[in-house]
Amino acid sequence: MATVPFSATTRGTTGKGVARKLRAAGQVPAVIYGHARQPQPLALDHHALTLFLEKHPYQSTVIALNVDGTSSNTLIREVQRHPYKKQILHVDFQELVAGETVTVPVPLHFVGTPEGVRLSGGMLDQILHELELDCDPTNIPGHINVDVTALTIGHSIHAGEIALPAGVTLRSNPDATVCVCAAPRVEAEAAPAEGASTSEPELIRKAKADEEAEAK
Repeated sequence: MATVPFSATTRGTTGKGVARKLRAAGQVPAVIYGHARQPQPLALDHHALTLFLEKHPYQSTVIALNVDGTSSNTLIREVQRHPYKKQILHVDFQELVAGETVTVPVPLHFVGTPEGVRLSGGMLDQILHELELDCDPTNIPGHINVDVTALTIGHSIHAGEIALPAGVTLRSNPDATVCVCAAPRVEAEAAPAEGASTSEPELIRKAKADEEAEAK
């Protein structure tokens, strides 16, 4: 199991006032919890955390969280962000226990060029970009490959059709459409309505000329 290290410090007090002071000092309030421990308040460096979240798919990344010299394998379960500022408000960590199944979202990687795109000019519509999977914390895949090479126009791939690694089971709806090869979009040229005539002005002019000739 590949893990990514990250550091945190304990904080002895909690509350909205304490959280505001931490954020003003460039830190993020956090908590770590698990079956074998009481929830423990933490503080994280905001800049380091921002860089970490930009680099890693944190919901499926096992984090070796070092808290004052003691390391625990964890998953980030929730990240609270400010509604309009680029600010992280709070983070929840769950301590992992080997042998205990966890549910994680794992990103999908689409591999190959669909036959319908290559030969018929179709388009690959990617509807889902991740799947919910149940697995042991020691066996969380970094991503799942979806081979779309044989996909033809009008055909799709569903979640239940995707091959998963051993020890990993699907939590998402197996009937959910993951991707579809759509027909090429063609804009039809506007055609005159049925029965419409483009010679009406000429007919009117002809009728007027005939009337003048009769009058003479």
